[in-house]
Amino acid sequence: MRTSVEKTSAQNNGNLPLSKPIIHELRCGATSLIEGTIMMVDDEPTTMEVMQAYLEDAGYRHFVLLEKSSRAMAEIEEKRPDILLLDLVMPEVTGFEILQQVRAHAQHKHLPVIILTSSSDAETKLKALDLGATDFLAKPVDSSELILRVRNTLAAKAYQNQLAYYDALTNLPNRSLFLDRLDWFLRRAERHHEILVMLHITLNQFKRVTNSFGPQVADQVIAQVAQRISSCIRGSDVVGRGIADVNALDSLFRVEGDEFSLLCPTMNHMEHATKLASRIVHVMEAPFNADGTEVYIWPSIGIASYPVDAKDTMALIQCAVGASAQAPGQEKGSFHFYSSELNIRSLERLQLEVDLRHAIEGEQLLLYYQPKVDVKNGHIVGVEALIRWQKPDGKMIFPDQFIPLAEDTGLIVPLGEWVLNEACAQMARWQTQGLCIQVAVNVSAKQFHAGNLVRFVSETLNAHGVDPQYLTLELTESLLMKNAEEAISTLTHLMALGPKISMDDFGTGFSSLSYLKRLPLHELKIDRSFLTDITNNSGDKALVSVVIYLAHEFGLQVVAEGVETQEQLDLLVSLHCDQYQGYFFSRPVKIEDLAPMLSERCAHISI
Repeated sequence: MRTSVEKTSAQNNGNLPLSKPIIHELRCGATSLIEGTIMMVDDEPTTMEVMQAYLEDAGYRHFVLLEKSSRAMAEIEEKRPDILLLDLVMPEVTGFEILQQVRAHAQHKHLPVIILTSSSDAETKLKALDLGATDFLAKPVDSSELILRVRNTLAAKAYQNQLAYYDALTNLPNRSLFLDRLDWFLRRAERHHEILVMLHITLNQFKRVTNSFGPQVADQVIAQVAQRISSCIRGSDVVGRGIADVNALDSLFRVEGDEFSLLCPTMNHMEHATKLASRIVHVMEAPFNADGTEVYIWPSIGIASYPVDAKDTMALIQCAVGASAQAPGQEKGSFHFYSSELNIRSLERLQLEVDLRHAIEGEQLLLYYQPKVDVKNGHIVGVEALIRWQKPDGKMIFPDQFIPLAEDTGLIVPLGEWVLNEACAQMARWQTQGLCIQVAVNVSAKQFHAGNLVRFVSETLNAHGVDPQYLTLELTESLLMKNAEEAISTLTHLMALGPKISMDDFGTGFSSLSYLKRLPLHELKIDRSFLTDITNNSGDKALVSVVIYLAHEFGLQVVAEGVETQEQLDLLVSLHCDQYQGYFFSRPVKIEDLAPMLSERCAHISI
């Protein structure tokens, strides 16, 4: 006698809320849905064998036969059948009890259950219906009726689950099915001491496609992405070699709008994950068709594994998602493996982001000011406003710790607006005291391209009633060169408001001289990297000399950044540089420390 028999290969296809081949058969209009796993629980093995023979004649091949009813729930949990044929009268655990347990189980409560009974008693059938029975079959079972009930039940289940568990756009399983399958794979890996690998794929710049072309075109691109990723996944990548029914496994999931997850339940060697991630990056290199326009979308792939990186479902997801955020995929896509150190950094980064949001909303931000000094006479001719963050406990957070985070999260825009507003407020206070001094404010790339910079600058200047000619807006060379034509238009509108425009970090972005001539500018700031060794390196000296000469030919002021020694300053004097900043004169200081410096060494009206 058999107590548990599976008439397929030794490895079941891992059916979860539905079997993928069932959906495929349903879409293709097949007359029979033969790929479902059919489980029978009956203390009469002969009855099960007869039903199995009937169903095999109809083309079904996947069976789980169980004579010992006390093991029913364990086998359901392990085998995940698509349909259950359940006898009611059994000695250890009755069919009623099993049905009740199935309906009370969160993951199996929708499992179709066809009751097998020789009873014609209406009360028995009503009780089974009350407990959630799907249908009935009378014993002895008629072959044609059995085949019809099983086929119709599987078809109905497939249709319902297609709506609930599959993404209509890509035909990939959705987040609900992903969570269910991941949980099942995780427990399977634990039982068999296997490695479960998860790849989380995010699409860089996809929001740009949506914003530029609209949601309908973005949907077309997502469908293309899903096809490309699916095309490069091999059976051996997903479950390893020698395992049957690979195509029956859902492994790629669309878990969010522009996020996918890939599960590899029995990957024995992590180098296979490297090869798989590399293939995904490779198939994404060609441009996508966005309504006739070619667009490039790069994937960032995070890789995490059980049990090395995480011991449970949510922890594994967090590890893979965290690793994808660290993948340097902005240009051509990349992948990154999770590590404990990475997790610590991710949690710290998350907390820092929360704290930064509170800092912007509260009163934790302040401005320091670094003087800009006339090279020839040593007078202060302006200041650069530089943001600092002082937490409630007094700890100072410096820009290199939070500006990159602000850039990544988009907080750089409200941060930049706070700086401009505060700087203009300080300008207004100075101007009421009769001190008119140039104040420079940095503008980030995201702030520049946000679309409302000109309006915001205008409103801020008007709100504080300051003379706009004493405001300087500093923009990096790389920012201006990224889209020079757009930059020229925006700068022209800004200049019309009255502020001066400065190109910061000049020399690092390889500007075209033709654009330098066309850009509406007042000032160039030579990057500090060219000053570090200027007294010893003839090449740096020659480059700085040429920049100063060309800037003067274009009618621009030149400011040297990072001056730290008298020798550097003397050389700048000989090269006819106009102004400088650096620790040689002063570090950035608080407003109360700046006031006496302005009184003593300001070229304008003293306070």
